[in-house]
Amino acid sequence: MDTPVTLQTQRLRLRPWLPADAEPFARMNADPEVMAHYPTRLTRAQSDEQMNRLARHITETGWGLWAVEVIDIEPFIGYCGLWPATFDAPFTPAIEIGWRIARPFWGKSYAFEAAEAAMNFGFETLGLAEIVSFTTPANVRSQRLMERLGMSRNPADDFDHPRLPVGHPMRPHVLYRKSRDLS
Repeated sequence: MDTPVTLQTQRLRLRPWLPADAEPFARMNADPEVMAHYPTRLTRAQSDEQMNRLARHITETGWGLWAVEVIDIEPFIGYCGLWPATFDAPFTPAIEIGWRIARPFWGKSYAFEAAEAAMNFGFETLGLAEIVSFTTPANVRSQRLMERLGMSRNPADDFDHPRLPVGHPMRPHVLYRKSRDLS
């Protein structure tokens, strides 16, 4: 793709990252509830580094984990989109759908709306055959969202995340998949 893609739904815009996103992104990444199913909260420097990596990927490929805004209401509520899963696991390489939404915006179906747009983009524009998502077993909210997106889980596909050390309580992960509808 020559230029970064922006996706729009009825309420949301998934767009490339802006410098103004750094502060609310850092606040979200430091929130213990938002980060409850991640190994650690991020420092400001780690958050800025992650934002730069996400922005660079969109610049290079045209797509990725986009910044999400509520159109004409809130300029940044989190991120959502697609990301290459390249770590060593039986299902990789793959394209993962992921999201992280700031706590004040939970319960409004923003993550579902954004993820549905990203998933449609992956299947319709990128021509992906399959999209995966994964999380810790305790992250029931994300698992419910995966199911709402039409993703399914086979417990035989669950895995230990290789980027977390053996014995880490968040190493076990559940895997959800969705294949492109060819009918």
